[in-house]
Amino acid sequence: MRVFRYLMQHKAALVVVLALLIAQAACDLALPNLTSSIVDVGIQQSGVEHVAADELSAQTHDAIAADLSGDDRALFERSYALGEGGRYALTQAGRAEIGRLDAIMAAPLARVYGLSSGADGPMAAQEGISAALREYAALGFDLSAMQMRYLVGTGAAMLGLAALGAAFSVAVGLVAARTGGTIGRDLRRRMFGRVVAFSDAEIARFSAASLISRGTNDIQLIQNVSFMFLRMVLYAPILAIGGIVMVVATDAQMGWIVAVAIVVVLALVAVLFRITMPKFKIMQRLIDRVNLVAREMLTGLPVVRAFDRQAHEQERFDAASEHLMRTQLFTNRAMSFMMPAMMLVMNGVSVAIVWFGGLAVDAGTLQTGDLIAFITYAMVIIMGFLMLGMIAIMLPRADVAAERVDEVLACEPSVTDPQPEGAGREPKGTEQMASSSGALSEKDAIRSIPSGCSGVRIEFRDVSFRYADDGECALRDVSFVAEAGQTLAIVGGTGSGKSTVLKLIERFYDVTEGAVLVDGVDVRAMRQADLRAMLGYVPQKAFLFSGTVKSNVAYACEGMSSEQVDAALAVAQADGFVAAMPEGAASPIAQGGTNVSGGQRQRLAIARAVAADRRALLLDDSFSALDFKTDAALRQALRAHERGRTCIIVAQRISTVMGADRIVVLDEGRVAGVGTHEQLMERCPEYREIALSQLSAAELGGGETA
Repeated sequence: MRVFRYLMQHKAALVVVLALLIAQAACDLALPNLTSSIVDVGIQQSGVEHVAADELSAQTHDAIAADLSGDDRALFERSYALGEGGRYALTQAGRAEIGRLDAIMAAPLARVYGLSSGADGPMAAQEGISAALREYAALGFDLSAMQMRYLVGTGAAMLGLAALGAAFSVAVGLVAARTGGTIGRDLRRRMFGRVVAFSDAEIARFSAASLISRGTNDIQLIQNVSFMFLRMVLYAPILAIGGIVMVVATDAQMGWIVAVAIVVVLALVAVLFRITMPKFKIMQRLIDRVNLVAREMLTGLPVVRAFDRQAHEQERFDAASEHLMRTQLFTNRAMSFMMPAMMLVMNGVSVAIVWFGGLAVDAGTLQTGDLIAFITYAMVIIMGFLMLGMIAIMLPRADVAAERVDEVLACEPSVTDPQPEGAGREPKGTEQMASSSGALSEKDAIRSIPSGCSGVRIEFRDVSFRYADDGECALRDVSFVAEAGQTLAIVGGTGSGKSTVLKLIERFYDVTEGAVLVDGVDVRAMRQADLRAMLGYVPQKAFLFSGTVKSNVAYACEGMSSEQVDAALAVAQADGFVAAMPEGAASPIAQGGTNVSGGQRQRLAIARAVAADRRALLLDDSFSALDFKTDAALRQALRAHERGRTCIIVAQRISTVMGADRIVVLDEGRVAGVGTHEQLMERCPEYREIALSQLSAAELGGGETA
């Protein structure tokens, strides 16, 4: 799965987690054996663990020795040495081979006390333990004290292991949480960096709502599953394998019960995966749809209210939400079978173990404590697979989320910087651009330009452009030149491609055919940062960021002085209303500039471009919300401030462009005319029609000349 690729980037954390989980599993798996020992040894055997007693009377020793022969007798004789009071004490050599010693002494010791039934295996061992208890009693040992010492010692060991296991568990949680958080942080950073590098084409392809959903909901899901994988999924097989080993060591005859349970659990998980995976993919797309509808409704809420379409928008949202709800209900209902089915398997395993284990205890082939341990280990194994089943609920969604995030990360921006031609060399065209246009570095982008400095020469050479490969051309064979230091205006009907021209200059898109040149250099041969460091841009939709008036005007340089901000506000005719605000330039601006009017937003956006002090100013219909008086005053101030700089103005008002050095008329993506106002009134019917629809012949200063 794709999620695991992100985890493989943190191999050190994986190794640490695996080591900690193995240690935790060792602690957890040791507890059932200790529980079994408390029942079998501590309670049933009064704390006596071995048939080979610590001390034997001379009579018992001689009787056992007489009952043994060969190597067994030799082992027995070197395991006990005669001590004080005529008793034989267990030697270090005997303790070293205590297991073998128990096996050879069980039947002889039981015969000494008349407890031998002739049985082998566990029954013979139990008879030997009973005989050892009688031997201890005959020698005057305090059996109650022996039992209490054993119970206290074993209980203390259990508490110690439980505490150690808890410490390992906490350490695993810390490492897993840190790793999961790091994965989420890195993915968000990479995705944000990639989205920032996208052109408008990639943004339109994914949609803003989907990109927000992928960068928040999807990455959060990946982060959570990464944590659960390290904390639970890795632990489940370790615990299950360890449990299987312990089950085989306890009683392999009942291992088939656990094997059947594992097969049933795996089959159940596989079926649920098969059913729910397609639905999880649909669910993520439906989440995008809900986000899109909600975003549209909230953004266009004034329009919705103005046309009394609240009910319609409510229906749209309800339809998207209900579709998502129905898909979620299906997946949740399918997954709701997981837990009851798992519990049924666990309870069935418990019943089977108790049934068959009870028969074994009754037959004397299995001790009660071993039966308890077997049940515990069986539950450990089933719980391991239950953990996998629980994570299976999230894994399909996380895999879909990872696929969606990968789509964004794998998407290459259509607008990129030129590739270096060799190590240590600048991209093609950079030297020419730097020498001919004086490209500004990011650090120097806000540097005040001396009065009378040269602007940039911007040329469109046979430019054609379409937004989609299979779409209609927005521009076709467009050619014109904006000379350095001149003002060029672009007019035309709605949809004629005016705004597209500025987007191509800014290189938000790359041309389909032809070339856009700045100071004779194709913009595709420039670094985007160098190109945009020369251009001040005011978009058609004036957008302000949350912050203050000053932070918005000084957006290009946080260290801009208050004097520069005030000067830019004055040029943009915004100083008046800003001074009237309670805190002046420190007054807050809401997200999107919703707490100021449309005309004020435009003037603040113009002030932002003016404050950047670039060599060219691109204004995309930036006077549309201004009254004629403010429009005229602003244009006059711009002419004075921008003297020597290139200025390209996209406008609908003829009064705004009449004074331009050159005017380009666009009609359905083609150049219908280029010239001054007077030339176009005389030669260009399209321009004359637009002009006469707005102003009288007298105001146009030439009338309806043919």
